[in-house]
Amino acid sequence: MIAIIDYDAGNIKSVEKALLLLREEVTVTRDPAVLWAADRVILPGVGHFGDCMEKLNQFGLVSVIREIAASGKPFLGICLGLQLLFERSDEAPGVEGLGILKGEVVRIPERDGLKIPHMGWNSLHLSGDGRLFNGISEGAYVYFVHSFYLKAEDPAIVKATAEYGVTIHASVEKGNIFAAQFHPEKSSDIGLKILKNFASI
Repeated sequence: MIAIIDYDAGNIKSVEKALLLLREEVTVTRDPAVLWAADRVILPGVGHFGDCMEKLNQFGLVSVIREIAASGKPFLGICLGLQLLFERSDEAPGVEGLGILKGEVVRIPERDGLKIPHMGWNSLHLSGDGRLFNGISEGAYVYFVHSFYLKAEDPAIVKATAEYGVTIHASVEKGNIFAAQFHPEKSSDIGLKILKNFASI
């Protein structure tokens, strides 16, 4: 069973729908006992870094997420869910992220001809050993919606990047922790393949 963490933060239904399309058993919950019972856990998210950390704290989920991540259970952060796994974000100065991975989230710089947020399809450059990308070709297109991007402290955990004025750390992997800045649930067949790869880990 795959548990999707429900903390009132967008894109939960679309992630659930994509997993059901893959015939996965899915539950949407904020109950710690159910999260612990799941085989895999997904932290989705659309919204403001500070507001979402506040909700995770409000629902008593911060320590639960940290403990589940430390337990070795496969864990996937999507979009804001990726950003929350890190230490801090320029979107909410002074707000502490989950700190499960080291790095910071910064605003995409203004550049002529670039619209912010970065919204739409963009190609991925793959490192070659990311388990989420098994069977996926270099240059595959996925769907992004974000104004802030990850700068991971350790480049070895970065398994996919994208270019949008700067090099965006688009996906990371460290042990049992996986995360994607893009939306696999909105990325057509490529995205479904990424979710299937996660479900098979």
